[in-house]
Amino acid sequence: MSGEQKKEFTDVEMAPLKKQQDEEAKPTVAAAAQVASAKVASACMMYSFCSVSMVLTNKSLASSYNQLIDGDLNVLLVVFQAITAVGCVELCKRLKWVEYPNFNMRTAKLWAPVNVLFCLMLFTGMASLQFNSVPMVTIFKNITNIVVTCGDYYFFGTSVESLVAMAFAVMLGGAIAAAWHDIYITWVGLFWMCANCLATAGYILYMKFATKNVKLSKFGMVFYNNVLCTLFLLPASIFRGEVTLLLETEAIHTWDYFFKNLFAGFIGFFLNFASLNCVAATGPTTYAIVGSLNKVPVAILGYILFDNKITPESWFFICISMCGGFLYSYAKIQGNRNKAKGSGGK
Repeated sequence: MSGEQKKEFTDVEMAPLKKQQDEEAKPTVAAAAQVASAKVASACMMYSFCSVSMVLTNKSLASSYNQLIDGDLNVLLVVFQAITAVGCVELCKRLKWVEYPNFNMRTAKLWAPVNVLFCLMLFTGMASLQFNSVPMVTIFKNITNIVVTCGDYYFFGTSVESLVAMAFAVMLGGAIAAAWHDIYITWVGLFWMCANCLATAGYILYMKFATKNVKLSKFGMVFYNNVLCTLFLLPASIFRGEVTLLLETEAIHTWDYFFKNLFAGFIGFFLNFASLNCVAATGPTTYAIVGSLNKVPVAILGYILFDNKITPESWFFICISMCGGFLYSYAKIQGNRNKAKGSGGK
């Protein structure tokens, strides 16, 4: 038998085995796709739950104590929550539940842009609310999602499906329609909204870069994130007079106020982990969309728990946001299925 005949005979003999191996590989690819989808869904749900819990806790603090304070303690509360988060993650490390390296300046410099952009996002957000109505801020928040998506495509090569673009259009259109009678903006308001838009997009995109390139565990990232947040925001809170205001307002020197802030810091610890995990597992675009959709349960739970008024325009925006969210989810599910089919066919 010649060499060519032997090769032809071997190929014919092995063909059924190769076919069987290919058929066995297909369920493995499908199972891997299901595991990946479950991981993404759990990351989004965890982030959403922690984010909504944090907002509701802060609403509870505001409704109970804001009338006792002649001013605001917004930045100082973020500092307190960051200190609590550092305490939680350090306690976990001491108990040997988690591992991450001790503080060093090289890692801190790599992570610092996340906190710089976070601080810019925080302060430009405050300024934008001061010079713009809430509906106008909501419109620009939806524009921010589009900026994040463009950055995700440019920096990380993430493809944008047509259904995803349609979901953005639905959500932005809903925000504009809900705010139709309140659409008014000044040049100062426009400046702060654009600054907030760029700061927020930069924060989310650099957080994705940092989670991929800074060699730290998620808990190490939580540690650096909150240590640097404290170092940046504590001087700002002193400059704004918030520390003096806290010391002079005796009405809030109670155990109840302290424990509610401690609980908020405890939730902040989980929110930090959930945010980093969500960005790493899904990407900047999905993280931004989930953050926007969190306004829906916050509005409904605020209505139930705190008797917050929901106007017809707000109900309309909630319905449109939910439609946009469902459309985005469907687009992502279909995209993942197509990728799985493509991988299975190779």
